[in-house]
Amino acid sequence: MKSHSAWGTSKSLVKFRIPTSDNLVPIRLDIEIDGQRFRDAFTWNPSDPDSEVVVFAKRTVKDLKLPPAFVTQIAQSIQTQLTEFRSYEGQDMYTGERVVPIKLDLRVNHTLIKDHFLWELNNFESDPEEFARNFCKDMGIEDPEVGPAIAIAIREQLYEIAVQSVTSAKESRISKKGRRAGEFFSASKTGGNAVDLVKLFGNKSSVIRKRKEWDVYEPIVDLLSNEEVDALEAKEERNIR
Repeated sequence: MKSHSAWGTSKSLVKFRIPTSDNLVPIRLDIEIDGQRFRDAFTWNPSDPDSEVVVFAKRTVKDLKLPPAFVTQIAQSIQTQLTEFRSYEGQDMYTGERVVPIKLDLRVNHTLIKDHFLWELNNFESDPEEFARNFCKDMGIEDPEVGPAIAIAIREQLYEIAVQSVTSAKESRISKKGRRAGEFFSASKTGGNAVDLVKLFGNKSSVIRKRKEWDVYEPIVDLLSNEEVDALEAKEERNIR
């Protein structure tokens, strides 16, 4: 995969974008109306006209036979997330360190996935969907909903890292103390400091992890029984309340 030097050093400045081949916004919906709940996650092109949001909401409600009240809530949630993303466009961001840790800890239907790997930030051709397809193939995962869920989880974390980098650039301009951008990255969803991981495990260039080189990050995939799924869903409902 080709790399672009703009992401090569911690002090380089670029305009805000998610470090992937396509600058898509990860959208997550979790809406409940009158006891009926709708959850979904997908990507959205920020360049698409806003009129498409309402069209999408209406089509979703029609296809899933949801109450009409969901149209407004779905459209508003998508629009809010798009507005937040667009608020960063045009702003300077530090490129940060070359690789960052990505964590997966999610359940999709009966499949439980836990993993931890490094992601290269200086490659604008990186593809979370490709990674997810390879992951599912390697792990023998057959559920077609798992791959998209993994890709969205990766994109959300890369989005957060990009936003943190915008903050880093702002703080650096204010302080003018010349601190490295990487020092501003918080642990949050990414779960650790990228610099420490590079020192510990080396500096690999591939986005698609080679398990023989990263066996310390062996992924965990479990298939849950119906009883286990019911117990987890009941626990999630209690936590929401």
